Amino acid sequence: MPKRITHYSVLIEWDSVERVWVTHVPAFNYLSTYGKTREEALDQTREAIIGYLEAAEKEGMPFPSGDIKAELVELEVATP
Repeated sequence: MPKRITHYSVLIEWDSVERVWVTHVPAFNYLSTYGKTREEALDQTREAIIGYLEAAEKEGMPFPSGDIKAELVELEVATP
């Protein structure tokens, strides 16, 4: 049986303190991981999602859908 392909929104940001790329996946309760490069962070994220889905299948839990859309917006805030 062919595997189904699902697309998930991933937020990715540079952490200048730790000097790594950090990802967050909203569909998985903001599951998060990191990598030294963008590609490594996204590969780690893909592996984390696969691990989550394998555990969910084993436990009979429903799979999160790819329906949650994340949006990065700029918010203006007055600061002291």
